[in-house]
Amino acid sequence: MMTDSWNKILNFLEKGLNPGLFKVWIKPLKAEVSNNSIKLYAPNEFVAAWVRDRLIDNITEAGTQVLGARPKVEVGVKKSAEKPAGLVRPKTPRQVQTSMGLPMMHPAVTKKMPRWRFSFDDFIVGDSNQLACAASRSLCDNSLPGDQLFLSSTPGLGKTHLLHSIGKGLCATSNKQHVSIACLTAEEFANRMVMALKAGEISRFKSEFRDNVDCLLLEDVHFFQGKHKMQDEILETLKCLQLRGSKVVMTSSFLPRELEKVDPQLVSRFCSGLLAVIATPDFETRKRIVQSKAIRLGTQVPDSISELLADRITTDVRQLESCLQNLVLKARLLNKNLTQDLAWQVLENYSLENKNPSYDSIVDHICRSYELSADQLRSKSRKRQIVLARNTAFFLARKYTELSLKDIGVRLCRRHSTVIKGITNIEREISLQTPLGRQLQDTVARLTP
Repeated sequence: MMTDSWNKILNFLEKGLNPGLFKVWIKPLKAEVSNNSIKLYAPNEFVAAWVRDRLIDNITEAGTQVLGARPKVEVGVKKSAEKPAGLVRPKTPRQVQTSMGLPMMHPAVTKKMPRWRFSFDDFIVGDSNQLACAASRSLCDNSLPGDQLFLSSTPGLGKTHLLHSIGKGLCATSNKQHVSIACLTAEEFANRMVMALKAGEISRFKSEFRDNVDCLLLEDVHFFQGKHKMQDEILETLKCLQLRGSKVVMTSSFLPRELEKVDPQLVSRFCSGLLAVIATPDFETRKRIVQSKAIRLGTQVPDSISELLADRITTDVRQLESCLQNLVLKARLLNKNLTQDLAWQVLENYSLENKNPSYDSIVDHICRSYELSADQLRSKSRKRQIVLARNTAFFLARKYTELSLKDIGVRLCRRHSTVIKGITNIEREISLQTPLGRQLQDTVARLTP
C-alpha cells in the first residue's frame, strides 16, 4: 500500500514537473507513506535541502491528490545502519524523526508560516519606498482603506522584502488564532493549477484559494501575460477574496497599465486597491542599507567603503547587499581588514550602473569627495580646496555629459574661459602623474568604472 501510494505520487510529479527536475531531484528519493504523512529520504543533505526549499509544495500537492487529505511532508537523510565496532547503540523509533528537516514553507494555503525571510524591522525606509512601506504596515494594522495593495518596482528594490514583512506582521497582529496565508509566485500558482487540472481536482484547487485564504500574497503577476486560462482563474479568485474581505497583496516589475496581453478586467482588478511604486533609492538610503546589512553580518564598515558601495551600485539593492556580503566574507576568509582596495576587487564582479554619470551625480560626488556643499562649489571663493573641486567638476562634466563649456560655466557661475582653464589644469596634473594628479585620478576613478 505504501509503495503503491508513492508510485502514484511519483506519477503525478512526473507529469507536473520538468523532466530534468524530476529525474535529478525526485527520482533518488526513498519514501515512507502513511495516511497523513510522507517521510522522504534523500541520498545526502544537499539533495534534502534542495527538495525542502524548492519542491516541498509540489510533493504536498501530489500527495493530497493521492491520499485524499493534505499530508505532512518531511525530508531528511536516512542514517546508515552500519556503525563502527563497539559503538553500536540500540535503535530508537525517534532517531529518523529527529534527523528530519522541516519544510521551509508549508503548502500554498497555510495556518502558519514558520520562516518568513524578512520583517519591517530590517527594511530601510527612504523617499523612494516610503509610501510602499507605510501602505504595507497599514495593511497589517487594518488602517489602510481597502484590502488590496499592488507593489511595483524594477527587480531588487524590496518588493519581496515587503511581501514577507506583511505576512509576518499579519501573523503577529491578527485577532484570529490561526491566520491562513497563501504566499507564492504567479508561476507557482499556475503550476498548481495545471497539476490540479491533470489530476481532475480543479474544484479542490479553486476552493483552496477562494474559500480558505485570509490573505493572498502573490509575486510577479506579470507572469500571467498571454496565459488566458490562468488570467480567468486569478480574476475569479480575486473577486471571491474581495467578497470575503480577504487581504490581497500583489507585486510586479511593471505597472498594471504596462502589462501586455492581459484581460482589461484583470488589469482593472490590479488597479482596484492602492498602487505603490518603489523607486531607485537615493545615495543616503543606499548608504544606510549598507550600514544596516553590515550590522546584521556582525561587522562595522568604514564610511568610506559604505559610501563607495552606495555610489557604485545604484539601481539594485539586492546586488548592493550581495556585494557587501561578499566583501565581508572575502575579508574574513583572507584574514584581512576591510579596505577600499579589497572593496574595488569585489566591485569588479558586479554590474556598475553609473558608467555615464549625470551632471547632478557629478556635483554630488565632488561635494562628498571634497566635503563641500553645492553652494560652496558655485561660490566666488578662491580657496585652494574649492578651486580644485570646481576644476574637477569642470573636467568631469565636460568628459561625461553633453553640456557645452558655456552651459557648464553657467551652472557653476563661471565664465567660459575659466572652465577651459580649470579643465586644462586638471588634465595637466593627471598627465604628469604628480601627487595631486594621482589624487585627482583617484577621485575621477571613483565616479566612473
